Amino acid sequence: MRAAGLTLQSIGLALGLALGLALAAGPVGAQTAPPTRDDIVGKLNHFESAPDVDLAALKQQVMERAKARIKNDPGPVNRPLIAPDLASLPAFTTLIQFDADTPIIQPSSYQTVGRIADALVHASLLPYTFLIVGHVESNSKTREANAILSQRRADAIRDVLVNTFKISAKRIQSIGLGEEQFLDRARPTSTANGQLQILTLAKLPEEQASQPAAAKPAAPAKKPAKKR
Repeated sequence: MRAAGLTLQSIGLALGLALGLALAAGPVGAQTAPPTRDDIVGKLNHFESAPDVDLAALKQQVMERAKARIKNDPGPVNRPLIAPDLASLPAFTTLIQFDADTPIIQPSSYQTVGRIADALVHASLLPYTFLIVGHVESNSKTREANAILSQRRADAIRDVLVNTFKISAKRIQSIGLGEEQFLDRARPTSTANGQLQILTLAKLPEEQASQPAAAKPAAPAKKPAKKR
């Protein structure tokens, strides 16, 4: 009986360990090695010229097009790109895992976000600003809901880079394109369309690129208390 008990206990421990490893690894197919800093730098350091894009106006256009019920909509495969100029920018594309239907980043993607932060402070990328672009694959949800979700996820990555990794907020902007600019237009439902992009957007003015962060002014010295 003791031997049988030990066997059952061993089986239980093995099953528990296997389950824990499966949960830690995330969804099936997501167990890819995180990119290195140099991988990301290599993708982003080929900037040539800034696109003529008004990001505030583009956000509005994304929402308006996602809400519109166009009678002759060509469908996701033939839908025109909403911001084709962005496709010409240096881009690093990666799959960040989020909790379903939320902008909450899963722990399995923390390392990738950290590597992105490391890349953005690399000497060769310090002179540039960047755009975080959120996408989603075509699914059962409305285009409007997907546009909102893609924006929230892009904002979440920007917030982590700025607040946790202390990347200058002036160097990072974010936008969600929802279903309005698929990464794989031939397969709208592919998970490839749910990937996140980092684009090299523009070059900082020379004085901003070379100027170190301003030090906080020293607190004025307190006057000694008068002797009574």
